[in-house]
Amino acid sequence: MLALGVAATLGSPWLNPALAAGDFPITDQQRATAREVAQAGVPLSDLAAGAPDSHTVQRGDTLWDISKLFLKSPWRWPQLWGMNLDQIRNPHLIYPGQVLVLVREGGRARLTLAQDASSVPGNTVRLSPRVRAELLPNGAIAAIPLHLIGPFLNEAVVFDTDALASAPRIVATQENRVIVSRGETAYVRGDLAGARDFRLFREPKPLIDPETREVLGFEATYVGTAEFVRDGGIVPTAGGKESAVVPATFTITSTRLEAGVGDRLSPVPATELAAYAPHPPSGSVEGRIVSVYGEAVRAGQNQIVALNRGAKDGMERGHVLALWRAGRTTIDSTDPKRTVLRLPDERHGLLFVFRVFERVSYALIISVQEPVGVGDRFTQP
Repeated sequence: MLALGVAATLGSPWLNPALAAGDFPITDQQRATAREVAQAGVPLSDLAAGAPDSHTVQRGDTLWDISKLFLKSPWRWPQLWGMNLDQIRNPHLIYPGQVLVLVREGGRARLTLAQDASSVPGNTVRLSPRVRAELLPNGAIAAIPLHLIGPFLNEAVVFDTDALASAPRIVATQENRVIVSRGETAYVRGDLAGARDFRLFREPKPLIDPETREVLGFEATYVGTAEFVRDGGIVPTAGGKESAVVPATFTITSTRLEAGVGDRLSPVPATELAAYAPHPPSGSVEGRIVSVYGEAVRAGQNQIVALNRGAKDGMERGHVLALWRAGRTTIDSTDPKRTVLRLPDERHGLLFVFRVFERVSYALIISVQEPVGVGDRFTQP
């Protein structure tokens, strides 16, 4: 089966029987596009330069790679789906080992599906377990390189002003150590609200809109995870006249940074099933990069950036956006008056939105010609 959208399962695919079966959502617009293309194919002018006669899907391929291989616009996967609609019952799965054959006839192009000798019935190749294999059901490949965004799905979080300030906090560590690592003990005060698994954060920084200077939210540095061991309480002191607070006990279960006193706890969110089908916004979008995730000042391909548009602005997971380089100011040397010129902005990259909050989104830089930074502009592609 050739598939042209894909779903990333943040946890076990078996939590949802429909999703486990590959029944992922397809919009009416995507289906209509596919049907239109199925009737006539795509114009040869829509094919990428050097589009191959065939391609065998490999482990490590992504939907983005394959779409880019055949078409000029990688996010236009419904066109690829429509190029072989008769053989495709669900456009959200594509498997290693499948052979895609490009047929050019009468000024149009379509895809057919062949099988190599290693394929099993059902046009699939069963894969042995590998890192983060649980992100996709039945061995399907990803829309984009999930290993690039996977670590950020729970780490890149935007909090409201008071959410982290009032969260439970580490108040002491094992044997009074300054920092604690995986497997070591930390003591926590605060309302756990019945949760047992937590993420650790520190040093929230405001995300400031480059245009309005408004604070959109607070991005906290991800430290790691911690697991509840036992509750605290209040006990009398040795003299019996006063009482002392006993903090809750936690074990540090993973760390990106070593944890310490003052780090805040936030419950690990419920398992999330999110569709990552590359698609352009339905209308006009324009905004700015708010920050580069991590310590870098500038970002390049495969790095993460925060955007000053979120769910309230119509942003969705899977949106593909264009990056623009600001036109520089120069002088017309051919003009005796030395007229000041402002060169037009030039498009020089693409973003893929993978996490959306109310007023902020996170995006992966899919491609870029020059480093990008805070204040750089994006639009619909």
